Amino acid sequence: MSAQQPTISIIIPVLNEEQNIEDVLFAISTNAGSDRIKEILVVDGGSTDHTVANTIKHGASVVKSKKGRAAQMNLGATKATGDILYFLHVDSLPPKDFDSAILNEIDQGFEVGCFQMRFNSNSRFLKFFAWCTRINHQICRGGDQSLFITNKLFHQLNGFNEKFVIYEDNEFIRRVYKIKTFKIISSTVTTSARRYEERGMVKLQYHFGMIHLKYHLGAKPTELHQYYLKYIAA
Repeated sequence: MSAQQPTISIIIPVLNEEQNIEDVLFAISTNAGSDRIKEILVVDGGSTDHTVANTIKHGASVVKSKKGRAAQMNLGATKATGDILYFLHVDSLPPKDFDSAILNEIDQGFEVGCFQMRFNSNSRFLKFFAWCTRINHQICRGGDQSLFITNKLFHQLNGFNEKFVIYEDNEFIRRVYKIKTFKIISSTVTTSARRYEERGMVKLQYHFGMIHLKYHLGAKPTELHQYYLKYIAA
């Protein structure tokens, strides 16, 4: 960390997200409350649509990567030059003054944390699970809540485990909780409920719960991915 005026590198992994990347980059530019965002790195896993062109159009930098969110985020982190890394999923929109909120927590001595989350849905079922994101326990964490972490701490933890094709955020955050105080910022990122609406909310949440359970019972990354392919991606 530099002694004064720490800066933020925003890292967004993408694959064929031509519309979402426009939405999130617009939200970043609209909601930024400081001049301390040093760069926006959009790490592309081989998109065949207009994702890359739309990224460049909005002034963000494109980093070419192999496919896989853990690998993409790790590559983004190695390219990042900011003091703070802010990992953002392409379908999660950051709140007003998100960067100032992160910088404030860094100033308070927190090295890692996330925002609370809401879905762009009026579903009471999804509102309950969104409400749970205010609880500071690792079981309530997930990549959709975004993640800020000092560049130094991220590399101390050796980044995301690339063996995890899914669940990479949860596995990383579990390691964080073992050594650092994790901060939950009270403002909320807004994430898409599209997948829940397409697959069935209760059914999809059940399968996510099963992945949590399997992980805690010792399932290997390949087993989690196979379950995901069978019940969620199919």
